[in-house]
Amino acid sequence: MNIAYFLHPKHEIAFLYDDFSFRQGLEKMRHHDYKAVPVISRSGHYIGTVSEGDFLWKILDQKEGSCTMREMEQLRVQDILRTDSYPAVPITSTVEELVDSAMRQSFIPVVDDIGNFIGIVTRKDILHFLSKKCSGVPDFY
Repeated sequence: MNIAYFLHPKHEIAFLYDDFSFRQGLEKMRHHDYKAVPVISRSGHYIGTVSEGDFLWKILDQKEGSCTMREMEQLRVQDILRTDSYPAVPITSTVEELVDSAMRQSFIPVVDDIGNFIGIVTRKDILHFLSKKCSGVPDFY
């Protein structure tokens, strides 16, 4: 089965641009109540995923007295991004290939053939599919 079946398209989910300020990133995550959000370039390429923890560690790493929101406005999301977390998969991946990623992350970023971010597949959707498949329920998901 093609993973496009599970895809939550880019226009339906929250994401950050890598040039967003620290504050913009935090505010958008807070507004949507997400713990982690995909980060893309203005040209649409997937860059990585930023988490609440990434923001927290950056705040804790700041020198004492230099952690005001005004000073944090100078930082960009790309300055705190860890590109090794939440690796993206191509849209041509199979459900079986997603299971390994889903064990380490709550969602899997999906890209097209040239690396443009097109959406996510959630762990919940994968588990729902697998539980129905194992129980013998017809696949009408």
